[in-house]
Amino acid sequence: MPSEMTAYVIDEFGDPDVFTERTVEVPEPGPNEVRVEVRASSLNPVDYKIRRGEIPDFTPEFPAVLHCDVAGVVDAVGESVDRFDAGDEVYGMPGGAGRDGALADYVVGHAGTFAHAPETLPLADAAALPVVALTAWEMLADKATVDVSDDVLVYGASGGVGHVGVQIARWLGADVTATGSTEAKRAFAADLGADATVDYTTTDAASYVEEYADGAGFDVVFDPVGDDHLQTAFEAVRPFGTVVTTESSSTQDVSALHANSLELGVVLVILPVLLGERQERVGEELADIAALVDDGAVEPHIDERFAFDAVADAHRLGEDGDFVGKILLEND
Repeated sequence: MPSEMTAYVIDEFGDPDVFTERTVEVPEPGPNEVRVEVRASSLNPVDYKIRRGEIPDFTPEFPAVLHCDVAGVVDAVGESVDRFDAGDEVYGMPGGAGRDGALADYVVGHAGTFAHAPETLPLADAAALPVVALTAWEMLADKATVDVSDDVLVYGASGGVGHVGVQIARWLGADVTATGSTEAKRAFAADLGADATVDYTTTDAASYVEEYADGAGFDVVFDPVGDDHLQTAFEAVRPFGTVVTTESSSTQDVSALHANSLELGVVLVILPVLLGERQERVGEELADIAALVDDGAVEPHIDERFAFDAVADAHRLGEDGDFVGKILLEND
């Protein structure tokens, strides 16, 4: 076992070129932890927001190893770990926020933040799933309780969280209406299983509520975008309905919550890692998601692949937004 490894770190906040290749010590797993040899990670908005310094409380100590998602092979297990053995193929969300993440040859994390990887995906591709699939699952099956024939509106349906949200909502039996700003993005959402698509840049909420939700409003509005989308969600949901979102930092008029007796659910899926509490929840949900993948209900769409040493290029593409699904980084 080598004592040193390659990691891609940031010593300060900055633009995508702030990443530096560094030789560092291989971390040792403590009690209840596992060490994983990293095959791949993927890019999420939280990763570049941390890099830019927008959420400093989420940043690992400098020099910081970023990226929350990981897929790889268990290399060593700490005391009291009986769920995994060396050689197991796993995927998870062990760090990248609050503690060092996956942009390295090895990552250590609480055993509860991992699950056995889906058997029907290449191992590297499983790294596209943890943050986005956990977020979509908690939004639709925890904060909301989507049921058969519910009308569900999915904002940002071609994005990381959104494209998994469309698939999970369909699996739950919902009638899915998906939004997209371009014809290509709307076609992508339809291919994922959306029953209808809407160009939200040219159509107001009242129009698509009338056409796709019988004029009454959607049972659930799924919003992984936030900002003005959150305000529009209050217009699109029916009385007594539910809005679920990942973003609540913008200033919005929430009077509709009272006027229409709405429920608002906010998901921060990395919170167990940040707090070091309820981390087993992550692995339990990832096991459920792996089962959905192996049953053919969910499949991550990987738009672009980069090597770890091209992490700056991956971040530039992520911030530009000219992609659908996920951006994968493979440790070559």
